[in-house]
Amino acid sequence: MGSWPFVFGFFAVMIAWAIVNTFLFEHVLHHKAFDPYPYILLNLFLSMLAGVQAAALLIAAKRSDAIASEVALHTSNNTDDIKKLIEENTALVAEVKSNTDLLEEIHLHVANIGLAVGADMGRFPPRPTSRPLGPTNPSSSAG
Repeated sequence: MGSWPFVFGFFAVMIAWAIVNTFLFEHVLHHKAFDPYPYILLNLFLSMLAGVQAAALLIAAKRSDAIASEVALHTSNNTDDIKKLIEENTALVAEVKSNTDLLEEIHLHVANIGLAVGADMGRFPPRPTSRPLGPTNPSSSAG
C-alpha cells in the first residue's frame, strides 16, 4: 500500500470504475449502471480501504518504533564500549609516556657514564679479532 505502483493502480481502478459506470453502461450500452453517479458503492470501498490503511499505518509505526529503540539500545551499548576502550587507551598512552621518560633518563645516565670513562665516539680503536675470518692456507683445503 505504500508504493507508486499501488498508487497508480488505485487511481486507474477509480477512473475505470467511473468510466465503466458512467459512460459504458449508461451511454454506450444504454443499461442501468450498477453504481450510478454519486458512486456510493465506490465510496464504501474507499472507506473500507481507508480503515485498512489506518491499521496498516499503525502497525508500521509500531514496527518502526521497535526498530528505532533497538538501534538506540545498540548505539548506547556501543557508546559505553567505546568510552571504556578510550579510557584503556588513555591509560596505556600514559604508561607508554612514563616508560619513554624513564628510557630517556636511562639513556642520559648511560651517556654520562660513557663520557666519564672516555667512551666518546671514535676514541677507542677497534678490537683485534682472535681468529682470521677465512681459511688460513687456501692450498691445504683444496685436497
